[in-house]
Amino acid sequence: MHRFDYSFLDNGMLPAALFNITSDIYSLRALSWSRKDQFSDVFTTLAAIAKVQSVKSSNAIEGIITTDERINEIVNGSSAPLNHNEQEIAGYRDALAEVHTEYGSMDFNQADILRLHAIMMNIAGYSYAGRYKEFDNDIIEEDKDGRRRVRFHPTSAAETPDEMEQLVLAYQEARDNPLINQLLLIPCVILDFLCIHPFRDGNGRISRLLSLLLLYKNGFDAGKYISFEEQINNRKGNYYDALKQSSLGWHENQNDYSAFILEFMTTLYACYKELDKRFAVVGSRKVTKQARVEATVLNALTPISKADICKILPDISATTVEAVLGQMVRNGQVRKVGTGRGTRYVRKDS
Repeated sequence: MHRFDYSFLDNGMLPAALFNITSDIYSLRALSWSRKDQFSDVFTTLAAIAKVQSVKSSNAIEGIITTDERINEIVNGSSAPLNHNEQEIAGYRDALAEVHTEYGSMDFNQADILRLHAIMMNIAGYSYAGRYKEFDNDIIEEDKDGRRRVRFHPTSAAETPDEMEQLVLAYQEARDNPLINQLLLIPCVILDFLCIHPFRDGNGRISRLLSLLLLYKNGFDAGKYISFEEQINNRKGNYYDALKQSSLGWHENQNDYSAFILEFMTTLYACYKELDKRFAVVGSRKVTKQARVEATVLNALTPISKADICKILPDISATTVEAVLGQMVRNGQVRKVGTGRGTRYVRKDS
């Protein structure tokens, strides 16, 4: 049986890179907090966009997909799910909403974890919603030739309730230790949850919901405005490599959490960095959409396309971006490079 012990986090022996990226995250968090009152409308718009992206990406990681149009309709409640995939998507929507709105009253405990699973699986009608697995399960991977093999043997079904209890108690003990950086603790707990793999289905999605829950409870809410799940999906190869590396020797208590901690921190840093990009202009009491587009272009280190700008500023319409770019060209602020879909914009003096 695995021994859940996070005391190694208070000995200062982790690689310097982890502490460096943690420091950057704290700085970007402070910056985002300073902007919330000033730009509340922008944060509200970003939260609505991120919700759709989170539901789409977390399900896409598991191969559960539908069209972008249907994702928007399901997430925004304008349409009921029409098939099994859409029922799964609607379930994640509801569980995500629970984390977003009720995280203050939730905790990392078995009751709330089981309830979150029940919410996520109920719409699809699974009989095992909100219940731990009854049979042993293996994590299977498939190579480029289509050959499958067991990548990891999770905790047995018989031992799962006890190991989940030990995980919760170990987390609560570490949470109360003032010498442990809570931000570094979260990925260790998530890795252990994934190694237990307590549910018959939905473990990956629940792990992402629990990541958000623990981040929110520790004051890191970038995932509400920039989809944490989308950033994981963007780095899926790195994510699974780190998970595999850090789970080696887990059953024998010889695994090294560092790779997964670093990947988790990199993903969170990407969220805060993307959030920072939404506010390219700082210093005035009101930042217009035009000013944000202008600053995004003028601050770009390399030629930037309209599509790049729309991705950085998803709350600003493509029509507005195009109008601002046209005005900037006419005013001589920027020049166009390339034609058609290859068109980029760069400062005139570059």
